Amino acid sequence: MEYRRTYIPGGTYFFTLVTYKRRPIFSNPEAIDLLRKSFRYTMDRMPFNIIASAILPDHMHFIWSLPQESSDFSTRWRMIKSHFSRNWHGRKSTSEVVSRQYKGEVDIWQRRFWEHLIRDEQDLSKHIEYIHYNPVKHGLVKSPADWQFSSFNKYVKDGYYPSDWGSSDDIWDGEKWME
Repeated sequence: MEYRRTYIPGGTYFFTLVTYKRRPIFSNPEAIDLLRKSFRYTMDRMPFNIIASAILPDHMHFIWSLPQESSDFSTRWRMIKSHFSRNWHGRKSTSEVVSRQYKGEVDIWQRRFWEHLIRDEQDLSKHIEYIHYNPVKHGLVKSPADWQFSSFNKYVKDGYYPSDWGSSDDIWDGEKWME
């Protein structure tokens, strides 16, 4: 199967990355710290802006804005994932899966990631809300404010959300808020 990606210089993208077999690697605070270092390592070499984020135990969501002269999010993700993989002490030296062994891969990440080009302000808002509500959706917390590995509290601090946003009886159905 051929994967087609849309590369737009200066584009804003929503991403989802999943750990191999949904292993909860990021329930370990050391893994979160190393992931942050992997981001810094990459951003020092290939800058981009993080608009929103949520890191859950077995997957993560991000929205990035790329510099006007660049559309290469794939290399950035490859750098983040490989920096993390090279430095993660809790890993085996190689995968148990033959096809992954052939490529020298370790069992940390699913091979691919999902991306979506943000089309407009409404699309951006919808994806930011999705990211911030995701820890509640997965039953990890009762309120987005309770999840420390998310950009939600920065959005509250900057005045974009009230601190109790997403903690009422509203339900996110994937498209809109329902009551």
